[in-house]
Amino acid sequence: MGRKPLDIEKIALQLIMNDDLTTKKKLANKISIIAYKKGIYLSSIHELYMARGRGEYSGFTVPAINLRSMTYDLAKAIFRVAKINNSGTFIFEIAKSEMGYTNQVPLEYSSVILAAAIKEGFRGPVFIQGDHFQVNAKKFKEDQEKELAGLKALISDAIEAGFYNIDIDSSTVVDLAETDIKKQQYWNYEVCSKLTQFIRQIQPRGVEVSVGGEIGEVGSKNSTPEDLRAFMLGFRERLRKGRTGISKISIQTGTSHGGVVLPDGTVAQVKLDFDTLKNLSEVARKEYGLAGAVQHGASTLPQEAFHKFAECETAEVHLATEFQNMIYESRHFPADLKTKIYEWLKINAASEKKEGETEEQFIYKTRKKALGPFKKEIMGLPQSTRDTIAAEIEQKFDFLFKQLNAVNNKNLADKYITLKRVIIRKHKDKEAVVHDGEGAD
Repeated sequence: MGRKPLDIEKIALQLIMNDDLTTKKKLANKISIIAYKKGIYLSSIHELYMARGRGEYSGFTVPAINLRSMTYDLAKAIFRVAKINNSGTFIFEIAKSEMGYTNQVPLEYSSVILAAAIKEGFRGPVFIQGDHFQVNAKKFKEDQEKELAGLKALISDAIEAGFYNIDIDSSTVVDLAETDIKKQQYWNYEVCSKLTQFIRQIQPRGVEVSVGGEIGEVGSKNSTPEDLRAFMLGFRERLRKGRTGISKISIQTGTSHGGVVLPDGTVAQVKLDFDTLKNLSEVARKEYGLAGAVQHGASTLPQEAFHKFAECETAEVHLATEFQNMIYESRHFPADLKTKIYEWLKINAASEKKEGETEEQFIYKTRKKALGPFKKEIMGLPQSTRDTIAAEIEQKFDFLFKQLNAVNNKNLADKYITLKRVIIRKHKDKEAVVHDGEGAD
């Protein structure tokens, strides 16, 4: 009799439900081994983006999707959409802040996504990204080295977990009090160059991590070509000679994370400046060889806006809050669990309620904070319930892939992304990331 095949779904759920990091690592290793045997590789999108910067392809925008809850179920839905649409250019990402309030450490996030790829029979590169690895401006002002040390520790954990795409967000330390634009951007490019060099020092041999910079904090003033040029001039001056720089640049065009919430709890429609997006994408490509500009905070935009991203040659668009909203608002999400979550928020997030804010605004703004504390209860829902909710959101994924024209491009991913097996080996009681050949099983 042959061996009974491993139940990948069971392993993934065990990993999600287990709080012990040692156990998580063992389960993650099992998933990783199966993934390599199936031809699934955690990869960097860097070379693909550099090819766009050289003008070798155009016409679509890469969706970068943050999964805050039901990660395994929604990742399966994304892989199904990718297979149906013959897409190879899509990114799974999670922000520094999201890791905390959703209770998803990098190792869990990447492993669960690999498990979803295995379950759905996907093959090829899988891109996982650290989104908004952000400098806390207040803490940076108090103690620069301590704040940077914390970010370096996070970057190390992320790369070890297979996050070969990292967005550095030091736009928080842009100083608009300065009149000179380069001086405004000084701490931004200074920090971004330091962290880029750190990434280059620790990245696995044979893997060039895709690094993104940011010149405009989401929710602040719109970015300009002058901002971009000032940042890039300083960044290139500060980056050590011979080091590879960034592959894309995030800008501000009028959006905010999660959207602007009205008193009734609905989201106000935002006028996004597509001219800024188009112009800065062109400057980024033609003058600096980058893939283009990146748009944050876009998931709650009106549906008719999404086709414009590809038309403006936007390199990448970040999508998060709407999928969380769809989970909560699904008629299949148990009403009693939602009531329990909202009551928990009224107690545990009470300090975040602002004067004059309606209860609907408060709940909308804070309900993401409940996804970690209630992760096990949500993932403990019957499989049929989770499948039904995921199927609803799958339609949205399909719509977005088509609107962004991120379809029929798997050949590009195969052309530019060299599959490399990267494994973690223990050496003298220390773990080290090593390269273990190309295209290995």
